[in-house]
Amino acid sequence: MVFEGVVHGNVAFMVISTVLVFVMTPGLAFFYGGLVERKNSLTIMLQIFISIGVVTLLWIFGGFSLVFGKDIGGFIGDPTQYMNFKDIIFQVNSNYGLTIPFLMFFMYQLMFAIITLPLMTGSIVNRITIGAWLKYLVIWMIVVYFPVAHWIWGDGFLAKMGFVDFAGGTVIHVSAAFSGLGALWVLGKRKVITDKGPFNMGLVSIGAGILLFGWFGFNAGGTLAAAGTAAIVFTNTGVACAGGMIVWSILSYSEKKHFSFLDPLIGAVAGLATITPASGYVTPMSALLIGSLAGIVCFYAIKIPRKMQWDDALDVWGVHGVGGFLGTVLIGLLANGMVNGVQASSHQLLIQIFGASLVGVYSIVVSFIIMKILDKTSNIRVTKEQLEQGLDKSLLNEEYNSDFR
Repeated sequence: MVFEGVVHGNVAFMVISTVLVFVMTPGLAFFYGGLVERKNSLTIMLQIFISIGVVTLLWIFGGFSLVFGKDIGGFIGDPTQYMNFKDIIFQVNSNYGLTIPFLMFFMYQLMFAIITLPLMTGSIVNRITIGAWLKYLVIWMIVVYFPVAHWIWGDGFLAKMGFVDFAGGTVIHVSAAFSGLGALWVLGKRKVITDKGPFNMGLVSIGAGILLFGWFGFNAGGTLAAAGTAAIVFTNTGVACAGGMIVWSILSYSEKKHFSFLDPLIGAVAGLATITPASGYVTPMSALLIGSLAGIVCFYAIKIPRKMQWDDALDVWGVHGVGGFLGTVLIGLLANGMVNGVQASSHQLLIQIFGASLVGVYSIVVSFIIMKILDKTSNIRVTKEQLEQGLDKSLLNEEYNSDFR
């Protein structure tokens, strides 16, 4: 019998969770697209949207195997084991969901792979051509994302050490945001910086709303079943979002002496990025604490690149990188063994610090090398003239037109 042992309710739960994660990529495109200038908005949205096609093909033709294939030395999976849907379509893999088809797990994990590198487009916005971005995307997925995901989620050496990351605080947020630092250190500052962004706060709010909506599937889907733990993860996601939103808003108000529409949105994203790795290991009160800490730590972290003049244009490192790192480390302090078997301890804390730090350093170094090689071997930078004209017009021969402002 095909798919023997599959629970249809769990499949339905995973279909919904997978769709929720998928819509986060368009949500991110709208969020970033509204934050930049009008004349550059389509370019950054294209960089994000096109990852859907590129990463899906990479995932089919070896990427999924590199992450979840048979472990080779603790560092990478067998690239041929599941290539071209081999042994996926009609199988259930007990290691990755006892009651769902392996094909469902394949699609759920694909959505994480798709959204990861687009997170860092905010770091290097208005600096590289579309062709350069595509080259970087392909190389980065192969040498950074696939290995890192295997180390942690594919029974690699970090997983064997006991390192845990429930929904991607390190695999996704740390790897992408720290890679953004490595890339922008090569590319330097934007050639033209104005104060004309965000150009469309309505677009930003739509994007943020989609991200907040999708994040419930992003985290809760990690349970791979419509079971009790999913309710805890779902709740943790919501309360951490609220904690980050309110604390960030309070700090912003105390500094600016007025309310801001953008700050609660950024605070919410910080809370969500920070709870992501810990969402399946802590109780709701701990999740509220984690979200609140994210509001404080990430609020001040975004000031570091500005002080260092790194030009992390959309504060990706301070929100996603620091948030993902913080949430990963807090597992060692706040994890409750009754939630998912992982208990806070000094040993767990040290493992979490080591794993998150290793991925952060690896991501920076490899990203720097990739961008350096691309910069030396091809023309990857946009010109000052192209920026002044607008990247949408100069690179795409298109413009963002709207009857409403």
